[in-house]
Amino acid sequence: MTVRTCLPWPDKHLRSRAVEVSEITDDVRALWQDMIDTMEAMPGVGLAANQIGVLQRLAVVDGSTERGRAVRMANPEILHESVALREHDEASPNLPGVSAKIKRPRAVTVRYMDENGETVERDFVGIEATSVQHQIDHLNGKMYFDNLSKVKRDMLLRKAKKLTG
Repeated sequence: MTVRTCLPWPDKHLRSRAVEVSEITDDVRALWQDMIDTMEAMPGVGLAANQIGVLQRLAVVDGSTERGRAVRMANPEILHESVALREHDEASPNLPGVSAKIKRPRAVTVRYMDENGETVERDFVGIEATSVQHQIDHLNGKMYFDNLSKVKRDMLLRKAKKLTG
């Protein structure tokens, strides 16, 4: 079990677009496991590789109540999103101590490469849909607070700065 350190905001990795993964290797599988261990230690419902300084399009999501059901994704992309929105309190270990209510589609269909290198299309609903969208944002160099108005975003960042000294 290896728990990785989440990079502190405003580390440049958090604003960088991660690169596509061409194949699933033992190194990718090991990184996914480290990401799951890190996510569980937070505890959280998802993690993107660039949050720990790895600029590869890899993410893990586990919104199950019993845990241990993490979905490993390489190169995730949203194919379809519901019209219905869901509001959820979002946060990031890269900017601890603050959160914001974000509205996102309640359900999404995502295509990704799984741990066997197979292309999968899967529907995610509720907290897992929110987390998948949040992780894809990370992989694109975007933070959850980028979805806020400028005023709310500035307030959140000022509060975070006060907390970190």
